[in-house]
Amino acid sequence: MLNGFKDFILRGNVISMAIGLAVGTAFTAVVTGFSKAFITPLIGLATGSVGDFSEAKFSVGKTVFPYGLAISAAIAFVITAAVLYFLIVAPLAKVQDRFAKAEAADPKSEKRDCPRCFTEIPAIATRCAHCTSEIEPIAAGLAPEKIAVPAAR
Repeated sequence: MLNGFKDFILRGNVISMAIGLAVGTAFTAVVTGFSKAFITPLIGLATGSVGDFSEAKFSVGKTVFPYGLAISAAIAFVITAAVLYFLIVAPLAKVQDRFAKAEAADPKSEKRDCPRCFTEIPAIATRCAHCTSEIEPIAAGLAPEKIAVPAAR
């Protein structure tokens, strides 16, 4: 039982995920610090609040609602998401698209129904495997003469 747990912990995916979480937490702290130090005070200046906008609050009776903290957290989230998307996700998608190989179309994957027995057959078939009737290929571009089919054994 412990060997299975050891294998699970030492698997590459778990270690990579743990490292990703640690880096993500540190990155979130940096972005939160940046937004608290620069973005939130700029919003406070733009809206007429003096200094730090995260200190904004209102009271109903004896209960205090610090809505500035919620707005600061939302700003930090948007900045974090934007930085992650524009600096990591979008460039990584471009790299993956560049190195992705185009998958060759499999001529046998296209299907159609036999006009005589209505059984599903490949679109390039010239004879139905079920009723053995001769049929025309569905498209001229899929004619068997134009497709490289492996030789019979």
